[in-house]
Amino acid sequence: MSKRAKRFAFGTLLVLGLLAAWIHLADKNYVYKAAYYNFPDIDDNLIFHQRKIEAGTSPEPWPISSNYNKLQFPESLAQLHQELETVAFLVIKNDSIVYEQYWDGYSDESLSNSFSMAKSIISALVGVAIQEGKIKSVEQPVGDFLPEYKEGAKAKIKLRHLLWMSSGLDWDESYSNPFSVTTEAYYGDNLKRIIDRLEATEDPGQAFEYKSGDTQLLSFVLEAATGKSVSAYAEEKLWKKIGSVHNAEWSLDRPAGNEKAYCCFFSNARDFARLGRLYLNNGIWNNDTIVPPAYVKASLKGSMIPKASNGKPTDFYGYQWWLLPDYKGQEIFYARGILGQYIVAIPEKNIIFVRLGEKRGERKGEHPGEVLAMIDAVNEVVK
Repeated sequence: MSKRAKRFAFGTLLVLGLLAAWIHLADKNYVYKAAYYNFPDIDDNLIFHQRKIEAGTSPEPWPISSNYNKLQFPESLAQLHQELETVAFLVIKNDSIVYEQYWDGYSDESLSNSFSMAKSIISALVGVAIQEGKIKSVEQPVGDFLPEYKEGAKAKIKLRHLLWMSSGLDWDESYSNPFSVTTEAYYGDNLKRIIDRLEATEDPGQAFEYKSGDTQLLSFVLEAATGKSVSAYAEEKLWKKIGSVHNAEWSLDRPAGNEKAYCCFFSNARDFARLGRLYLNNGIWNNDTIVPPAYVKASLKGSMIPKASNGKPTDFYGYQWWLLPDYKGQEIFYARGILGQYIVAIPEKNIIFVRLGEKRGERKGEHPGEVLAMIDAVNEVVK
């Protein structure tokens, strides 16, 4: 080896050593896991600690339509599924399955990551806690539940601000930066420490800015209000009550730790669809009010808070649900995950469809293009 090569090798090792020392001293050891796995995946329940959410003893399988899998969707939809590596596509009309297809070894029993669809579940659980009187209303201050939010600028933050993604907290929603708080939350092992160090950089309610930290903070409010983990609360008050057939899972930050509440709820297409049915029916399941109808109605109404990036009113986001308030004459709402996980409800036609997969396409405004394409295809084919 030449002197130049030796110096280069020594310099490289020195830089790597200094970087490793900084990572250790800065308590950012999670970056090794982030580098190894590179990017979140729909099967990440295999790499994280999980908490089980058990289905009830009286499951309610979806009825199968007499027209089951006889519908002919356009070839453009099949091409879209192939390009974006869809693993599940399910369509339900009038509470019966009219179409479903699975790819790459997935089935109606396979667990798949919800990613940010979990935010809609947390929102539903807030409604459940209001129904039970554990939470007074969305106007209640976060400081009523968490002492670190009782004083200073954080004392202004109410549950409504978290539901509307308008907390004013300094959360960096970056997925590509290995040192971002979002990456640390996903691969790290102490979510409470991450949330505790957040600072209020502006008054709440002033701007919509999508932040997973707002949802994670809501989960800690739920734990304080109910005295239960969000998994245990979801199991008792939601999952068992809506007739889920299969157990679900929620990823934890460490063994016996806290749920990654802003993401990482694992289930299958058929059971995910139940959340759409619950909200299509105003929070009522078989005459049992699970989520207060008034809360559901408020959830599916845009906050109209100015968006941080352009100042336009937020008519596309409610209480952790995405909204299409006037899409070709229809009011549509949906839950959404980063790799193209969707629970879409079309109330006018009493239709729910679920798409799970590996990739998401380009956005058209505030909404991924494939969501609009799937809505168009479903509206065209499902009568």
